[in-house]
This record gives sequence, C-alpha cells and structure tokens, in this order.
Amino acid sequence: MKRLTALTAVLMLALTSQAAADPERPAAAPARPAVDFHAELQPIDGFGFSMAFQRADLLHGARGLSPAKQREVLDLLLSKDKGAGLSILRLGIGSSTDRVYDHMPTILPADPGGPDATPKYVWDGWDGGQVRLAKEAKTYGVKRFFADAWSAPAFMKTNGSENDGGELLPEWRQAYANYLVQYAKFYRHEGVRITDLGFTNEPDWTATYASMRFTPQQAVDFLKVLGPTVRASGLKTGLVCCDAAGWDRQVAYTEAIEADPVAAKAVRTITGHRYSGPTAVPQPTDKRVWMSEWSPDGTTWNESWDDGTGYDGFTVAADIQNTLTVGNANAYVYWTGASLGATRGLIQLANPGDDYRVSKRYWALAAFSRFIRPDAVRVPVTNAGPALRITAFRNTDGSRVIEILNTATTEGSAEFALRGGQDRHPDGYVTDETHSITPADIVSTHGTTLTATLAPRALTTIVLD
Repeated sequence: MKRLTALTAVLMLALTSQAAADPERPAAAPARPAVDFHAELQPIDGFGFSMAFQRADLLHGARGLSPAKQREVLDLLLSKDKGAGLSILRLGIGSSTDRVYDHMPTILPADPGGPDATPKYVWDGWDGGQVRLAKEAKTYGVKRFFADAWSAPAFMKTNGSENDGGELLPEWRQAYANYLVQYAKFYRHEGVRITDLGFTNEPDWTATYASMRFTPQQAVDFLKVLGPTVRASGLKTGLVCCDAAGWDRQVAYTEAIEADPVAAKAVRTITGHRYSGPTAVPQPTDKRVWMSEWSPDGTTWNESWDDGTGYDGFTVAADIQNTLTVGNANAYVYWTGASLGATRGLIQLANPGDDYRVSKRYWALAAFSRFIRPDAVRVPVTNAGPALRITAFRNTDGSRVIEILNTATTEGSAEFALRGGQDRHPDGYVTDETHSITPADIVSTHGTTLTATLAPRALTTIVLD
C-alpha cells in the first residue's frame, strides 16, 4: 500500500509538470456566478420609512394636497402593486420643539410635580398626522410599527430642554419608561400595535432640535428599567436600541448591551444609522439588526439616477446592497418618505399646492421593497464579477428575487448557475435614468442556468416565481 501511494504521488507530479510545461494547454474556466436558493443567510424583516415631525400632517393635506393626490402618494409608499410596498413605519414619539417641521406633539406637556407625581397625559388622537398614517398603513398590510423618541420631556433632562442634547436625569428613569409605555398604549387604543419601541435617537450626537445623549452604559442602565416596565404593561412590543448616528459608533452600544444579561434580555433588535459612513462591519450580536435611518445629505432636491453627486438613486441602491451584505442588516428604514423643499426624502410635496414629485431614490428603494417581502431570507451569491453587486432572496411564498447593480459604464451579460431557482418564465425589471422598475425582456433560463443582459449603471431586478 505504501508503494502504491508513493507511485501515485510520482505520477501526479509528472502530470502536473507536464501541464505546466505545455503552454497551449487551456486554463480552467473561472467558476460562473451562482445563486443558492436552498441556503439561508439572514432573514429580512422589511423596508421602511418615517413621516415624523409632522410630515404625516403634510401628507394629509396640511399644505394643500388633495385627497386624490394623497391617495396617490400613499399608494407610492405602501402599495405592493402600484408602489414600493414599504412594510415598516417609523413613528416619532413627541417633542415640543418649535422648529418648522421639527415639531411633534408631546403627550406630557408639563412637569406633574416630580418623578413620583401622577402624570397628566394628553392625547389628541392625531399625533402630528401619524395616527391616521398608521391606520392607513394597516389597510395596506403593514404590521411593523416602530416608535422612537428623540428626547424625553424637558423637565426630565439635565439641560431642561428637549433640544441641544442633555441627558436623562437618573431619578426620572422610571417616569420616562412609563411615558414611553403610555404612548404605546394610546396607539393600542387607536387600533395600532407598536411592535418596536425605542427610547433614544442618535444618543451619540447633539442636535439643535430634539435630542438627548446617552453613553453606552447609560443606555444599559435605562434598559434595566424600561425592559421590566414594558413586560409588566402587557404590551406586545419589542425594544430596540440605540439608533446611534453612526453605524460604526453603534458598535459600542451593541457591545455594552450584549455584555449585560439584563439589558440583553430587554432588547429584541439592534438599530443604527449610518450618517458617519457606510456599513463597514456587522453589529456584534445575534439579535435582529436594523439600519433604522439614513438619507443622503444636501441642500437641493435631486431626481437623478446617477449624476455622481451622492444624492441620487444609484447611491441609495448601492447603500441598500452594502447594508444587507456587509452589515448583514435585517431591515432597511429610509429616513423620510415625503417632505417639502430641498428634501432628501423619497417624494417632494408641493409647498403649497396639489402636486408632488418622485425621486430616483424612491425607485431604488422600491425595486427592493416591492419584491422582497417581510420574512424573506437572503441567500448566498458566489463568484460575482467585480463590476456587479448582487443580492438574492427567497420569499415565504416561494418566489425568488435577484438584485443586480451593474457599476460598469457598458452593457454586460451575466450567466448564473441556480440552485433551487429553476423557472421557465422569469421576470426582469430595469431601474436607471429612463426606467423605473420597468419590465424588460432581458432574462432567460435554460434548466438551472439563468442569463441576463445588464444595462450600464443600472439596477436589474429578476423575479423567479
């Protein structure tokens, strides 16, 4: 047996030497891209948006938008057939700041007389238009309602203001926890269940409008109060934390939560924004992770797909791909659905008037959210070319989705090996400067091989039913 093994080794060495000495011997073909729909990566909770700071009121006609146009905008944001089918609505919990469009009505307008005094809550059933929007969202099938506070009431803070940062006074922790629970109870009375509840927004950054600072340890200390308070309330809501302004800076909050068993038990979902830079790492946790706010910065309204500004649709499509792959996020929540003026929102409302405009940022997000539904799972993609950014998903209804962002400036063709994705009649859609999730005859299958023609600098969506 040892002689046979040695002889085999000699023969293999000879064959290898012969191949190396034969310059005309063809090299092995590179492995083609493959999508494994049998495997699973992270689950997808959904894609979402916010209309906080009275933007929901604008959507309901505060600046002249007619009922017919209101319905069109709602369809664009929430309809699975006509629009983006966004499935997470982020609500802003009250703040009494005075800046235009940065105002949210508070449910506790005055100090009741101390942390242990009986609070005098006020509820108008409107909440800056958010109640009506939430009820509308329910009719479209939305089930995730994420309520988040930018600040505690002024009298609970070190600086006596809801603006300009400041910290939560330790003696007011229980009262602040009760305040958040009461907000969720008001919504329950309106027929809307707050499924996800947050107590801080960008605790690592001081804003001139509503804001409040927490260190990672302070966030942990408050979670030890808020967690038991929510459990005792009977509310069926999960807690999120901590919506840091930077995805990289959220890591410290995530580590602090994971290091404390009580805080870790209290939190269901880790949330972070990505204003300080793209999602470069996964969060250090096994919990669900949401990218819970981002939009490109800037001072102009931009409707372009790919103009190199960083405010365009191509930028948003690339950010979604990166957040889901590098960040392993379970949800992607864009900042604002619709607003006025030089907004980086998805839709610009007339100010005043009965009109609106739609950006290519909207179509970039819609190309994902319309087809990738809640509880889908991301699946592995291997051997993609350097110019292609590819993600793939399997929905609970069995449909499968491939998203291909071609970063090259020339048209290309790609061939994919499919595992669990055979389909005779795949649907293809193109989103670029002149197309907006436009059906196109660009994809075909032969057995388990899929071939697609890819437009330059475009997002191609392929749906296998």
